[in-house]
Amino acid sequence: MLKVDSLNQYYGGSHILRNVGFEAKLGEVTVVLGRNGVGKTTLLKSLMGVVPVKTGTVQLDGADITRATPYERVRRGIGYVPQGREIFSRLTVQENLRMGLAVKPGGTAIPAELFELFPVLKQMLERRGGDLSGGQQQQLAIGRALAAGPKLLILDEPTEGIQPSIIKDIGRVIRMLADRKTMAIILVEQYYDFAAELADQYLVMERGEIIARGRGADMEADGVRQRVAI
Repeated sequence: MLKVDSLNQYYGGSHILRNVGFEAKLGEVTVVLGRNGVGKTTLLKSLMGVVPVKTGTVQLDGADITRATPYERVRRGIGYVPQGREIFSRLTVQENLRMGLAVKPGGTAIPAELFELFPVLKQMLERRGGDLSGGQQQQLAIGRALAAGPKLLILDEPTEGIQPSIIKDIGRVIRMLADRKTMAIILVEQYYDFAAELADQYLVMERGEIIARGRGADMEADGVRQRVAI
């Protein structure tokens, strides 16, 4: 579903991403791990077109999107859940979800499935996003990204600052979505156990490079926990 080849990114004179290349397959969770500051969030922003890449290519479902704008990428089928959630705090839950439908024709209904995945959102449709707990806001951010029916879902540290019970709910939803074989999922995560439980494929980054990769089932044997320990 996603193919990244020889991606390089700079901030000023600093070389942030160094020849990054990988594939994210339909029906799989690709987990990206690494210590703080190794370029994980920059990689995701490059995939979304929020920051332009210096060299390299990004393909989605066989189409080159390297120079596409962020809204074009969303229209082509990328859903993005940024670090820190970035919901619209003054808008209601319903209005936030409708923002996820911005690339769809006017009047498109919010998919009922979102309320099956995250029942709390239906209970709080008229509540402002800023009045939700951190965990509820994260569920809202994921629901907003799923509203348009993406082919690729990108999540940047969805467990950050979230209570354990909701972490379990989010993990269950991610696994369910992957198992349907209708989308590829890229998960950047600091919480090793959560990542290991979900990973079909893992990538370890250090200093802007992918230094290790393999199957999720082999993470412990490959010593990934030690590689990403802070």
